[in-house]
Amino acid sequence: MYNFRTDLALERRDIFKKINNTDNIDGIESSVNKVSDSIIVEKVKVTNKNGEKAIEKPIGEYITIDVKKMRNIDEDEIQKIADTLKDELKGLINKHVDKKGEILVVGLGNLNSTPDSLGSKVMQEIDVTRHIFKYLPQYVSDEDREVSAISPGVLGTTGIETLEILKGIVDNIKPKLLIVVDSLASKSINRISSSIQLSDTGIIPGAGVGNKRKEISKNTLNVPVIAIGIPTVVELATLVSDGIDIFIDNLQDKAKSNDYLNNLKENDKYEEVKEALNIGDYNMIVTPKEIDELIENMKNVVARGINFAL
Repeated sequence: MYNFRTDLALERRDIFKKINNTDNIDGIESSVNKVSDSIIVEKVKVTNKNGEKAIEKPIGEYITIDVKKMRNIDEDEIQKIADTLKDELKGLINKHVDKKGEILVVGLGNLNSTPDSLGSKVMQEIDVTRHIFKYLPQYVSDEDREVSAISPGVLGTTGIETLEILKGIVDNIKPKLLIVVDSLASKSINRISSSIQLSDTGIIPGAGVGNKRKEISKNTLNVPVIAIGIPTVVELATLVSDGIDIFIDNLQDKAKSNDYLNNLKENDKYEEVKEALNIGDYNMIVTPKEIDELIENMKNVVARGINFAL
């Protein structure tokens, strides 16, 4: 078992390949599609139990949309990213529910913690229609779908596990599918606000930062769950580990490397770095100083993508 410290399937795949010095993983299929100069879509498909065990992700499809950093991007670029998200999301939705199936959109996270507020902020922008179907059916067209939205908060403020809240809602309104939006953790600072992951396997909140909550998936709710997430934090030990790689690269470029440095780079340094950086029981989680602006841009991209797809 590996300490992946990332929610992204493609990063877990790459970590497994590096540790095991292999280019292929049984049960993992990958493909890359360049949408534009600034948007690349990479798909990782887990096809069997071997792939599931290798990257510790359930069998299913994981789609990562890589974009240039969302800080200071213009309206046209936001729309292009949202359109790409819409296309990929529609593909996943159509695999699990027909065009009339009711969908519940869920925003996870803590509105009062900026790096964790993405899901809650996206919910404020979702075009909900379920009440219109119920109370104003004369205004509903044949192309409309019932959509509802909820932001259940976090265990620390509600005292209730998110899964328990969602079970109650699902049992009452009986949606055909859930779309869950959450902030993620990455192993690379370069992916902060620059990658969007979609999957049809649900989500385990807090898994990427070692604070696992109860799984939200078809296994626990009896309805398909599509997860949409964007990395907003990196663990400090991971960040420093990547920095050591850059340091070693610089030494090697200057022909000052030695066997110890080569061995250090080839192996996973995470646990050693984490032990050195931890103070008592604490470990640092890092987010960019521009996170407020980044969250606003990410919120617009995700909300538009969902609204257009539905």
